[in-house]
Amino acid sequence: MTELARLKFYATQPHPCSYLSEEQATTLFLDPSQPMDAQVYAELSEMGFRRSGDHLYRPHCQRCNACIPARIPAEGFSPNRQQRKILNRNADLQVNACHPAFTEEYYELYARYIELRHADGDMYPPSRDQFSTFLVRDLPFSRFYEFRQAGRLLAVAVTDVLPNGLSAVYTFYDPDEERRSLGRYAILWQIGESLRLGLHAVYLGYWIRNCRKMNYKTQYRPIELFINQRWASLS
Repeated sequence: MTELARLKFYATQPHPCSYLSEEQATTLFLDPSQPMDAQVYAELSEMGFRRSGDHLYRPHCQRCNACIPARIPAEGFSPNRQQRKILNRNADLQVNACHPAFTEEYYELYARYIELRHADGDMYPPSRDQFSTFLVRDLPFSRFYEFRQAGRLLAVAVTDVLPNGLSAVYTFYDPDEERRSLGRYAILWQIGESLRLGLHAVYLGYWIRNCRKMNYKTQYRPIELFINQRWASLS
């Protein structure tokens, strides 16, 4: 175990919350001078931390604890009827593991996804610099999992491969392929990949009960939530 107590953390000033418009958010993040080590990252993920670009962070709000870390234990997962349909619907896709890189193919897919699916979010409008800073980081544990159909790029799951599981950093996909449910399929695929690699769980980031966009996360069962400093199964 790493001596986590020796690590330095910093907190941001309160700022508008991206998920709950009536709330102010504060973020706790690991000292940026700390090398991005997979073991440290894995241990912090057990405490609810996530990665964005070069930073490991977690919410640290004074008045609100709505952001709850969520993970899917891979070994106990059993797809429901709808999820089996999604798996079958995407059985024709090929998945390639690539190191993060900037390509026009990736960026064009990302930009279309943001413009058509998240024009109301804080990542709009997309830019090449934003894409690179957020997702294209030269980290030994980071992967771009490409989902292709007959060579055509339909989705990219940006995923960190850690000693304790896969951390689903971000997924972007072709917004015209709505019938495929590519975002949900990417999670299902990562659960299967965790099993194949002998890893414990897929870390999904934060679940917020009153945020409609987060509802999909609790459709995967079993799911564990980090509440009161421990992981507990959601009944």
